[in-house]
Amino acid sequence: MRIHAVDGVSRLHRLYQDGCAKIRLPRDAEALGLEAVLINTAGGLTGDDRLSWSADADAGARLTVTTQACERVYRSNGGPAKVEVRLTLGEAAELHWLPQETLLFDQGALARSLEADLAADARLLAVESVVLGRTAMGEQVLAGRLRDRWRVRREGRLVFADDVRMEGEVARISAAAPVLAGGCAFASLLLVADDAHERLDAVRSALGDSGGASAFDGKLFARLVAHDGRALRRALIPALEALRGSALPRVWRT
Repeated sequence: MRIHAVDGVSRLHRLYQDGCAKIRLPRDAEALGLEAVLINTAGGLTGDDRLSWSADADAGARLTVTTQACERVYRSNGGPAKVEVRLTLGEAAELHWLPQETLLFDQGALARSLEADLAADARLLAVESVVLGRTAMGEQVLAGRLRDRWRVRREGRLVFADDVRMEGEVARISAAAPVLAGGCAFASLLLVADDAHERLDAVRSALGDSGGASAFDGKLFARLVAHDGRALRRALIPALEALRGSALPRVWRT
């Protein structure tokens, strides 16, 4: 999808959808610019599935992209499910990439990538969160595969790169203190903006003991870890709202 700004109002310029990947544009007076809700009508992902999303915000446009619900990654008997995200921000554009959690089931396999290209004065807020099994139902992810790759460029220059990889005995790996210390949910949160450092104290206050954040060279990055998905949300939502300066999309609140 692509949006542009007309007389200071963000409007849809182009929309293409195919297969199980659907996009809806709800009307919300409280929304930051235009809001898009992504829907995977297949109900989840499994081995060798492939899903691609792209969003372009032209000069001066403001866009928030979220998902209708948590994405589910089921047991794989083959290769990983692949999810590719491509974001492009023009001059003075602002884009918030705010999908709800990804739920990884036992023996699930996911390879996900996020590529973003920003103009010199564009603003990007992005989050990805993962929950390992439904702890309320006694589920445990003993084994699986997860690869999460982020690359962010400003004016063509790489300004941020992050890779998360868990493969094999996920329960044993996540139990290690340097990894999740036994937690079953985690999130990565990034703000790329010239004034990112001004939000650092507010984000650290929102995170409390659930994670840590640092700001450097026009970027703020935070990692959160929690016992389960509910505890993760309790810290993640106020942290995101501190960075946005406004409430999250309505689908996060229903």
